[in-house]
Amino acid sequence: MNILVTGANGQLGNEMRIIGRESGDRYLFTDVVAPEGVETVILDITDVEAVRSMVREHEIDCIVNCAAYTNVDKAETDVEFCRRLNALAPKNLAQVMKETGGLLVHVSTDYVFGGDPYNVPCREDQKGTPTGVYGMTKLEGEQHILETGCKHVILRTAWLYSEFGRNFVKTMLNLTATKPQLNVVFDQAGTPTYAYDLAVAIRTVLADYAPVKDAAEYGKGGIYHFSNEGVCSWYDFTKVIAALAGHTECDIRPCHSSEFPSPVKRPAYSVLDKTKIKDTFGLCIPYWMDSLKVCMENMKNS
Repeated sequence: MNILVTGANGQLGNEMRIIGRESGDRYLFTDVVAPEGVETVILDITDVEAVRSMVREHEIDCIVNCAAYTNVDKAETDVEFCRRLNALAPKNLAQVMKETGGLLVHVSTDYVFGGDPYNVPCREDQKGTPTGVYGMTKLEGEQHILETGCKHVILRTAWLYSEFGRNFVKTMLNLTATKPQLNVVFDQAGTPTYAYDLAVAIRTVLADYAPVKDAAEYGKGGIYHFSNEGVCSWYDFTKVIAALAGHTECDIRPCHSSEFPSPVKRPAYSVLDKTKIKDTFGLCIPYWMDSLKVCMENMKNS
């Protein structure tokens, strides 16, 4: 198959590059900039004509949309651009896949939830209740995809980290190595997700779709949840990161979210129920702590 990946320079996009090297499919990696050392085709996915031209020129069978505006706090004041990237761009991709009869794999977020007090893992059929612009625009993107009628697999994920780019793991590695004391919120619960594990899940979806290669006949489209297994708070996450790194001198203390003023309220409990994706695609999902060990070992070796 011919597979186009957007946001190829981000955390998930870089993990998809690794997946692409291991695949017999033809991957086209796109982003708005082309850094040295990696093959990247320039594509502005907010421009529907540019997307249409790229898809037709390269006879694309599937698009994997890893691109997103993810700065949760800044989104509150950068609303227009956030909406263009998180809502309009997925609509463009869906529209072109509808025209060409291809499959759109779109990555969404646990931030579509949060407005209601959850205490059990969130299911795919729960109503979205975003609390900020980021979550709201990501939910709008999902809705646009559904409205186009294109064949799609939407994967909601959470607390993404990797060896690439900026993320919570790298930040905490630095802070626990340099600060004598650190306060980390304990009243937000979720599941850390290693971006490579999400990329493997996407590979599984693409492999499942490949024999069909006709979106109209593919019966497994829809919304799915994917994160690593298990539950923790940001405080627990930090404690494990520090322990694995041997940063034992930093005094890590639990604190409330209210001690860190933010322009947006983050979900207090956004654990995702992964029953559907495991049953549908036969996935065996790693425990979050096991995947964290793998990622940190990769960081150390690189």
